[in-house]
Amino acid sequence: MPRVAKKTTDTENKAAVSAAEVPAKKAAAKKTAAKKAEVPEVKEEVKTEEVKAEAVKEDGTKKAAPKKAAAKTAEPETTVTIQFQGKDIVAAQIVEKAKEAFAQISPDVRIASLDVYVKPEEGVAYYAVNGEGSGDFKIEL
Repeated sequence: MPRVAKKTTDTENKAAVSAAEVPAKKAAAKKTAAKKAEVPEVKEEVKTEEVKAEAVKEDGTKKAAPKKAAAKTAEPETTVTIQFQGKDIVAAQIVEKAKEAFAQISPDVRIASLDVYVKPEEGVAYYAVNGEGSGDFKIEL
């Protein structure tokens, strides 16, 4: 006896398809929930990639790791002594005398710059304070 296909209505077909889709929808929902649980791990990977990307220059070459600053060596103690016609004149002492002499002349003026000109043949040093000099700005050596 030959089998005859049973005719079904559209409503019956939709119901059968819907019933078959329910387990598939549940499985898809479980997969979505599992993916949501994995999202923080993905974000961590992205952050790692961003940090790695920061170590690359715009032209695609890698940046060199920052070098540690070399320890500064202490400057050696220095003394400048001018010897002329049997006299020893220490440069630092001339600078101090110039500062003291100017402080007596103009105690209310702050010294921003000090230029000292030593003329050993005359036995004097002239100085200029803040770019201005005078015949009075003189120290006997």
